[in-house]
Amino acid sequence: MSTAWDTLITGALVFDGSGSEPRQEDIAIAGGKVAARGINLPQGQAAQVIDASGQWLMPGLLDIHTHLDLEVDLEPGLPEVVRHGTTTVLFGNCSLGNCFGKQLEGEQNPIVDCFTRVENIPKKVLAKSVDAVTWDNTGDYMDHFEDIPLGPNVAAFVPHSMLRVEVMGLEASVSREPTEGELQQMEQLLERALQQGYLGLSTDGLPFHYLANAPNTDKRIPTQFASFREMKRLLAVVRQYDRVWQTTPIIENRLKAFGYFALTSGRLFGKTLKTSALSVMEFVLAPKASNAFLGFARLMNSRLFKGNIHFQALGTNFRVWSDGIVSPLYEELESTCQLIAKEYDDVEGRRALLNDPAWVAQFRHDWHHGRRGRNFAHLKAKAGMPDNLVIRDLERMVFDGAPVPEWEGETLQAVFERLCRFQQGATGEARSDAERDVFAGFSEPVADDADFMLGLLRQYDRHFRYWIDVSNAGNRATLDFLLHPQALPGFNDSGAHITNMAFYDSNLMSLKLAQRKGLDTVSAIVRRLTREPAAFFGLDVGTIEPGAQADITLIDPEQLAVWDTNDTRELVYRDIFEHEQMVNRPEGVVPCVLIRGEVVWRDGTLGEDLGRQTLGRALRAA
Repeated sequence: MSTAWDTLITGALVFDGSGSEPRQEDIAIAGGKVAARGINLPQGQAAQVIDASGQWLMPGLLDIHTHLDLEVDLEPGLPEVVRHGTTTVLFGNCSLGNCFGKQLEGEQNPIVDCFTRVENIPKKVLAKSVDAVTWDNTGDYMDHFEDIPLGPNVAAFVPHSMLRVEVMGLEASVSREPTEGELQQMEQLLERALQQGYLGLSTDGLPFHYLANAPNTDKRIPTQFASFREMKRLLAVVRQYDRVWQTTPIIENRLKAFGYFALTSGRLFGKTLKTSALSVMEFVLAPKASNAFLGFARLMNSRLFKGNIHFQALGTNFRVWSDGIVSPLYEELESTCQLIAKEYDDVEGRRALLNDPAWVAQFRHDWHHGRRGRNFAHLKAKAGMPDNLVIRDLERMVFDGAPVPEWEGETLQAVFERLCRFQQGATGEARSDAERDVFAGFSEPVADDADFMLGLLRQYDRHFRYWIDVSNAGNRATLDFLLHPQALPGFNDSGAHITNMAFYDSNLMSLKLAQRKGLDTVSAIVRRLTREPAAFFGLDVGTIEPGAQADITLIDPEQLAVWDTNDTRELVYRDIFEHEQMVNRPEGVVPCVLIRGEVVWRDGTLGEDLGRQTLGRALRAA
């Protein structure tokens, strides 16, 4: 007997992404599209029926900030993404990407050079990603997605650092201004990409984003060498096509940052420029800092300035793991930046620095800067306006991969205090032979926490692991940011910092925080994770209206309520990278996910077609 529908999902409480009150409905799917919505649709007309009683149904979620462009060609199904209910990902962020191809030039490998330290991805992992590249221009890049078994939908920005490299070469892009001819060529390449459906242009201003290869390890990535004039000209092209500028703030000069952000203004520059900037969250060391950005956005978006700038909001606690000093956090300090610049396996190079008196003096200065003494830096830090956001409080650092079993789950402060008592003669403070041996390995008296960290680095190099909540600790203000009209949720940073972060779960945590307030708030958050970003970036996803592509996520509200994201973050070995990666794998929270009507995740198991059949699309901005 013939059937009208491929799949019928029954009995779910449906949040359609409009922000309206949810209602219990059935959803019918045919030919990869939503065919019908209604109550008690006839089950006999469907080839398969999915009973979603007691579950929430919503459009597939958008991840608006990822670096999955390096993973998608190695594992096109992106399984770590779909298990979280995400069906559309945006990449080419922070001025980085591979849409221009390998861009190899002699010994220079710009993709490896730019990504290694900015996104904390080991070079051997990046080398595999570069090897997978088969295109050399932006058009072929978008087209090649039709030929791989893509899981989620993808959309891409033109990355400014790689655009500069494409036109100027890597060395010139970090050593001089472009010529007029080169600037015109950048404008032409950008316009061509926008005509091909790219989302816009991504740039970066964070001061701790450095190149990884000699001889440029002391230089920042190419986008940061662009003048305001260059930015204005390129963004005029983006403005003309009504696309999006994705950027990060110039945090070392806040006045300059606001000056650049003012480029969103239609009043000042003739036409509004849609701008998506990082990021609003409650920083531990500067809890009110995001309020300034949101206040500025409110001003720019007013009738006076006619802007359209929104700051991306992280929906979970910003927990970062460090391996010794190898972490994106420590790129902000001059001394630890020098340690990180050493090759991953250059133990001797790091040890030489750790025993260099000049370097040690610099480290001690950096470690204590703004934390003690009667000086302006300390005064600013106490007022919540520190010179940098690196947490150096041992009480906030928790061992997770400790060299001594007894330390696991302890703060570094607790171990430091026992060591101090041990060195003062209380040898019974050592709780085991292993701990006693480690304490004895501190050959010099430990005067303060800087000495303690130096001692750990000298003994273990990068082989001790701990986490720090940098922001959104306890998620006290997170939901307020997610709902703020000048913010834009959906920031996950998926695929980046593979040993340091596991933010695939940010969208699910956004739903969990909303759940505590009630269904009206859940409905608002669903809108902010689906229709709202889809409209902002010009993408035809984020809805379950009849005729829409059937990208659908089911959520079990009971499992969501008892889930704690900090319990499901883990370090696992990924075969595709031949390396470990931080992931987040909640159980039972997302019972089922469909992309183009095909089940890609159900009851804890990946769908058979995921990674074998092309399901998602390369979305073209309109």
